[in-house]
Formats: sequence, structure tokens, C-alpha cells
Amino acid sequence: MNVRQWARDLRMGARFAFTGGREGWIRVLLTAVGVGLGVALLLLTTAVPSVLSARDQRSDARADYPDRYGHEQPAKADDTLLIAKLDTTYHDQDIRGRLVQPDGPRATLAPGLTKYPAAGDMVVSPALKELLESGEGKLLRERIPYRVVGTIGESGLVGSRELAYYAGADDLDQHRDNWQVARLDGFGGTEQMSERMDPVLILLVVVVLVALLMPVAVFIAAAVRFGGERRDRRLAALRLVGSDSRMTHRIAAGEALAGALLGLVFGTVFFLIGRQAVGSVEIQGISVFPGDLNPTPVLAACVALAVPAAAVLVTLFALRGVVIEPLGVVRTAKPARRRLWWRLLLPLVGLAMLYPMFGQGRDNGDFNKLLVIGGVLLLLAGVTALLPWFVEAVVGRLGGGGVAWQLAVRRLQLSSGSAARSVNGIAVAVAGAIALQMFFAGIESDYTSQTRYDLDRAQMSVTIPAGTPLAPVTEKFAAVKGVRKVTALGVGSAGDKSWRTGEGPDNMAQIAIGDCAALRDVAALPSCHDGDVFALDVSWNDEDTKALAKPGRTLHLGDSEVSGKALDVKWTVPQGLRHARAVKDANGMERGGFLMTPSALPAQAVRAISGEFYLSLDESVPDVKERVRNAALAADPFANMTVWTSSEESTKFVAVRKGLLVGATCVLLLIGASLLVSQLEQLRERKKLLSALVAFGTRRRTLSLSVLWQTAVPVALGLLLASVVGLTLGMVLLKMSRTPLSVHWSSVLSMAGIGAGVVLLVTLLSLPPLLRLMRPDGLRTE
Repeated sequence: MNVRQWARDLRMGARFAFTGGREGWIRVLLTAVGVGLGVALLLLTTAVPSVLSARDQRSDARADYPDRYGHEQPAKADDTLLIAKLDTTYHDQDIRGRLVQPDGPRATLAPGLTKYPAAGDMVVSPALKELLESGEGKLLRERIPYRVVGTIGESGLVGSRELAYYAGADDLDQHRDNWQVARLDGFGGTEQMSERMDPVLILLVVVVLVALLMPVAVFIAAAVRFGGERRDRRLAALRLVGSDSRMTHRIAAGEALAGALLGLVFGTVFFLIGRQAVGSVEIQGISVFPGDLNPTPVLAACVALAVPAAAVLVTLFALRGVVIEPLGVVRTAKPARRRLWWRLLLPLVGLAMLYPMFGQGRDNGDFNKLLVIGGVLLLLAGVTALLPWFVEAVVGRLGGGGVAWQLAVRRLQLSSGSAARSVNGIAVAVAGAIALQMFFAGIESDYTSQTRYDLDRAQMSVTIPAGTPLAPVTEKFAAVKGVRKVTALGVGSAGDKSWRTGEGPDNMAQIAIGDCAALRDVAALPSCHDGDVFALDVSWNDEDTKALAKPGRTLHLGDSEVSGKALDVKWTVPQGLRHARAVKDANGMERGGFLMTPSALPAQAVRAISGEFYLSLDESVPDVKERVRNAALAADPFANMTVWTSSEESTKFVAVRKGLLVGATCVLLLIGASLLVSQLEQLRERKKLLSALVAFGTRRRTLSLSVLWQTAVPVALGLLLASVVGLTLGMVLLKMSRTPLSVHWSSVLSMAGIGAGVVLLVTLLSLPPLLRLMRPDGLRTE
């Protein structure tokens, strides 16, 4: 067969698609919409590299906080500025905050700014401005009381919904010793050593990509077969005028190709519409600018070539078992039973590809990505291959019941293949989701560490820089609604030499100052009165405290954060020094050094003592954590707050999980939209049959139930098969990562439930058009 004849037949099929009257146009449009939805998601996927690159470039360009201990800061000049890092959190949303004070008129500008705000003013991101102006931002306005005078440009933000601000200041010189303040002569260029992802996380990323893209491919393959029965009946007319079967197949492929090409156009339009809307959307804390969504040219070209090619191949493959004769389509005769052996071959080959990596874990090098991709693809493809056989085998054995049930079963027995196709995509998506949930649950403990915090004693901690009196801050916290208890400790350091000397002290110990109630939280005190001083006995070898805890010895006090370089306060260890056994405090640490009651501390040393506050909260009180943050920043703008949790997760693991959730959300939207288009197409195919049944007196309720059963039975079988394949793939991934095998049935049931819920919602949305189709005048034809 020469290329010219192929091209001629494909062109003829394309003309039939667009000149076949109303029916032809409807079929082409349905195909184009179905393919277009898949193409839009594929284009979105091809744009991910450019999105990540753009976010990284903007993040690097605005880098403004050098390592205080690894880089020499510039001297004050006309082109330098002081900048302070004041990041905060509001209702679990991170807010990037900076205080800026230019040293001169030529101070380098931060990306996204046209000029620096004056003291008391600030420029904010559009999303933060929106939040501050809303009722939800009332408490945040108290925390960031500056006047809004402008907005940050796109070049200064990593995402369209990022919350960020730059506020002007005129007193940062007073805080030069604070670790949050730095002097800069430029932005960007800060080198950050990125930790290499371990092989298990790389494996997880690869599986996530395959599991998310596989349903898209299945939906595109199903979309090009919309209206297949009516198309085949039209092709019978071609046989009557002299076309042979091969030419007929090529013409059918041409029709599918036309729909796929139109689908590329629709997909591009859908992508552009979604691209403009994406700027106002935030998923799992991630937002992007529309301009960042630029598909990678090579990947976009692959999509443009692969989709039409797949349309032709799928059509030719589908017609291999259909006999199109001049007098009709031989489809109603009993077809040959589907063969099982080659369908089982796909998942078995997939398992064989993954088997060599069993037990490899993270210690034996990277997993072979080609084998991983191929093995996972074949396992998930096994769902699409096995489901038609499984549906046919089950529905062939179904029998009696009510009228609605019998109508549904008979329809499934006559066209089990189309029923399986309609749920193939959801089955593949559920299988991938179950495997990923098992994998996530299995390896989660490897990326989760238990914190040392005692949440029964406190749920938040606040650190106040040196120089702020503790008593007024304690009163502020105690007055916050929802704060049950405040434990306040002053923290500093004691050394045997002054920090003003170049060498510094040889022996150094921590000191903690507080009332007797606060000190009892860190040590088992025999008795306690104001004026007492204790040396702590610890379970570890604290040689420094032993060397310093000698009555009559003169020590030098300073702030543990800034090494006391601003102060040199002498203190003599009292003769009445007592010993106490250290216990773990609310922070989960066993302190060493000295404990002092307030009157035992020299008055001059107050400015060298920073504050640590441990707060017990009534978390049933609305916004109690936000009120604590407001009180802390009102006491000192450089206060640091920590919300305690029982466990902490790896940031890379959390990032992969967020990516999965974002991708899963997009795939679920595609699933719902594609299933709805597929359902409408099937109803259109059955228009005359439904009208005939109504004309013969069949109740609409009966027909509606039969359509529901026709959807429910394949879905139930698809979810059952998806659960088996998903569990198998999940166990394989756990074996590969050398993780103990365990089945999290709650995850399996939740994933299956989500899939069933999507199908149920689509079925409910298709009921109004179904009721419109169930009218006797649907038998009228032209």
C-alpha cells in the first residue's frame, strides 16, 4: 500500500467527518471535546518544567538573606541597605515579610519594587492586599500595621497567590546584632546547597508521573471511538459502492484523525483559557503566573504528533473484530469470546520488569527509570486490557431481576466492550491512586520524625531577643484569650572569660532565669525562694558547668545568641550555690548550667538575657494561635514563634505529596468532564432505542434505573479490578523500596469511594439530558 493511497483515504474520511450532516458534526465535536480535555492536561504537564524553572529563577533573583557566618557583609554605603527577615504564618498560610532601610539613595532595589517604602509604609503582593482588605484579615492587619502604598510586581513573587510584603523602617541600626538583620549591596546569587533526593523519593516521583498521565492517555483513546456504532453503519454504505474492507478501515481512521486534529485545536483553546484562569487559583499552597505556563516545545511537539497517531492506531485496532459488509455491520451476532492469555501477559511482563529491583531500597543506587516506567505502565495497562474480558465474563452470567435490571443487563451483554471503555479511565486512575497511597503510607515513617516537644505541657513557644523585659511580655501572653498558662524563662550564657576578648571563654554554660514555678519545669528543686541559685546535675557529662560551679568564682554573663559581645557583666558564683537534678523541660531537652531566680541576676545583665516563653493553649478558642503571634510581635517585632507538633515531615517528601495532590486534582477534573462527555455520547447513540421503549409504554423511572445499572455494574467491576491491580503495584513498590508490606485498607476504600463518587456525580448530571431523550418524538427522522 503506497503513501498516496493512504493519504487519499484519510482525506476522504476527514471530509466525511465534517460533511456528514448534523450527526457527523455532533460526533466530531464530542470526539474533539474529549480529546481536547486530555490534550489540555498534557500541555499543562509539558509546561511544568518551565513553571518550576521560572519559580526558581525569581526565588534566586530575590534572595536577600546571606549566611551570617559564611559571607562577609558589605560596609555601609550609598548603595547598601539593611534588611530584616520577618516571615510569619497566618491561618496556616506562610507570609514572607521584610523590613527594609536603605543606607543611601542608590540602594539596590529588590525585584518587583520601583522604590522602597518609607518608614511605616509597605508594598504588598496582590494576594496579601486582597487578604488584608477582607474580613478574614482582621487579625493580620493588627500584626502588620503598616500603610499599604503599592504592590509588588510579578518579578518579586514566586507565585500569583503568594503572600509577601516589604515594609519601611528607620531603626534597624539598633538591631544589627540580631541574626535576622543583614546588610546587602545586591539581591540574588546566594548559593544554596541542595540536598540530593534519595532513590526512593525519585522512584516515587516517577511513579506519580506515570500514574497521573496514564488515565489521560486512556481517556484520549476512548474519546476517538465516540460514536463508533453509527460510524460503522455509515461505512457499510461505502462497501455498497465498491470500497474494500481495508479502504473502509482507512477512511474510518481518517474520521478519527479529523476529530483528533480538531481535538488538538480544542485542547490548545482549553489550555489557553485555563492558563488565564490559573493566576487566581491556589492548590495546596502552590500558585503560578499565567506567563509561566509555557509548554516545553519538544514535549508539546510530541503531544501534537502522538495524539493523531494514537487516534489512527486505536481506530484500526478497534475495527479488527468488526465485519463491515455492504448490507450492514456484523456486530449483533454472537462475538467470539475474548482471549485472556495476552491480557494477562501485560501485567506479568510489567512485574518481570520491576522484579530485578526488589529489595534495592535507598542504599543500592538509583532505580532503573526505564524499567520502572515500563513496568508501571504495563501493570496499569493491564487494567485496560483485563477489564473488557472481566466485564464480559461477569455480565454474561447475570440473569433475572426487575425490568430495569434486565434492560441494563441485556444492553451490557450486547455491548460490554463500550461499557468497559467508559470506565477504563477511572479504573486506571483508581489503581494508580491505590498503589501510590500504599507507597506513601509505607514510606511515610522514613520521612517523618517524632519531635521532642511535650504537647501536654505546651503547644507553642516564643523566643524574644535580648533586652526585652520578661514580665510585661508574660502579662501580654497571659491576657490573650485561650492562653491557659505561660512559663517564662530568661536565657543567657556564663563563661570564665569575657566575650570581648578575641579568644572568648574556655568554659561556657547556659543560665536560665525564672520564678520558682518556671524553674521547677526544668529541674527537681529541693526547695526554692527568690534569690536562690542552682547548678544543674545532668545525665550527660557537663564538664563546663562542673568547672564554673565553684562558689566565689567570677564569671562573665552574656546573651547566648550574640555571644555577649555588646556586654560584659561580671557575676560571682554565690556561696549558697545549691545543686538540683535536671529534668526534661516542655521543649524535651535536659538543660545544663545554672538556674537563677530573678533577684539573683545582676541588674546590668538584664539586657543580655533573651526570653523563652512556653504557652499552654485552649485550642478550642478561635484564632488563639494568631492572637499569640500578634501579642508576640507587639512585644518585639523580631520575636520567633513555633507551633509545636508531635511529628515533622521531610520538606522534599511534603513537596512530592503536594505535587501529587495538585496533579490528582487536575486528573479528577479531567475524569469527571470526560466521563460526562462519554455518557452524553452513549445516550445520543441510544436515542431511538429509548424513544421506542417510551413509545411502547416503558416508564421513565424504569429507563432511568436501567441507565443507572448500566453505569453501576461496569464501575463496580472496574473498581474491583483496579483495587486488585493497585494493591499488587503498591506491594511491588514497597518491596522495591525495602519497606515492610502492609495494606492500608482505609486508603484503598477511600480511593475506590472517590472513583465511585465521581461516576455517581457524572451519572446524576446526565439524568436531565436522559429525560429529554426519553420522548416518543425521538423516533422521527428525516
